[in-house]
Formats: sequence, C-alpha cells, structure tokens
Amino acid sequence: MKLGELKPNEKKETRKRVGRGTGSGLGKTSGRGHKGQKARSGGGVRRGFEGGQTPLYRRLPKRGFTNIHAKNYTEVTLTMLNKSKAEEVTAETLLADGIIGKINDGIVILGTGKLEKKLSVKAVRFTASAKEKIESLGGKAEVIKLV
Repeated sequence: MKLGELKPNEKKETRKRVGRGTGSGLGKTSGRGHKGQKARSGGGVRRGFEGGQTPLYRRLPKRGFTNIHAKNYTEVTLTMLNKSKAEEVTAETLLADGIIGKINDGIVILGTGKLEKKLSVKAVRFTASAKEKIESLGGKAEVIKLV
C-alpha cells in the first residue's frame, strides 16, 4: 500500500436518538407529531386496515377451494433419467444423484425427451408414452404404492 492509495473510511450512519432535547431536531414529540393514534405508545393500525372501510380482502369474492387430500408429485422426464447413474432408478436414487430436489408424495415419470439406456424404473405413476419408451429399450416400468 502506498500513501496515494489511502482512502478515508466509509461513513457510518449514526443511529437516530429521539427525545434528547429540542436542539437535536427530534426532541419533545420525538418525530411522532401531535396527538393521534400514531403518536401513542403501541399505537398504529393493523395490516390491511382501511380506516373502517370494508377492507379489500373482505370485498373480493371467494373462489374455488383447496383439496386437502391432493397429492403433490415430483415430475421427472426421460431426459432427466438419462443423467441417473443407477441401473435401478427410484425416487431415493434420483434424490441422491441431485436430479430432483424433493420427493414430495412420490415421483411421476413423464414421456418427454428420449431415453438412451436400459433402466428399471420404480415410480408412483407413469404416462403411457413414458412406459412405452422405457419398455421399448428392454427396461422395466414398475408402479409402487406409497403409504
């Protein structure tokens, strides 16, 4: 380091000190103004409050429903199966190889892409085209039930 390369330290922002006299600029009311709900301790309104007017989340109609029994499957394409190192492919081997991030309620094999090697695949579901492509190369498409 040379003398010409020296730079001053970055300026540190000082914290706002309220209620420390009128000379500070934030004395007396401490930046809260005069009276009113927001001037009180613990004052203020909740999230979504619109001054007593019916809030937006209550004015909008409710639509549809969420099926609490719906299964969330992880979709795996044939192109993704090509990256697998295992001969017998399961959800666990795909997770170990880093091909999928989560198993969720099981894996579904989709017929997208082209399979390049013979594999024995175990999954919860297969599309018709995926099953056909796996078996055309001499592999096995085995449906398993998850409990």
